Amino acid sequence: MSRICELTGKGRQVGHNVSHANNKTKRTFLPNLQNVTLMSDTLGRSIRLRVSTHGLRSVEHNGGLDNWLLKASDDDLSLRARRLKREVRKASTAEKTAA
Repeated sequence: MSRICELTGKGRQVGHNVSHANNKTKRTFLPNLQNVTLMSDTLGRSIRLRVSTHGLRSVEHNGGLDNWLLKASDDDLSLRARRLKREVRKASTAEKTAA
């Protein structure tokens, strides 16, 4: 499993450990990824994703997974999230035309 957030695209960063003597050694900074089950209102089912805590807060701030996916650009989303976005968009347009 790659260490990349499926919603925000946040991945690992590279930097240095700096000692008191100012010696620098390479290290990686990993995002705080969590396995989360999010509920989709338009699809009426729950979706399991691997999301960073920052991404999870953003989803909650935007009013849920469906709103987040519709506002997010496809460049940041993973392949699973892009497919999910397509499903949500299709289901939401079907609801609008039926009403």
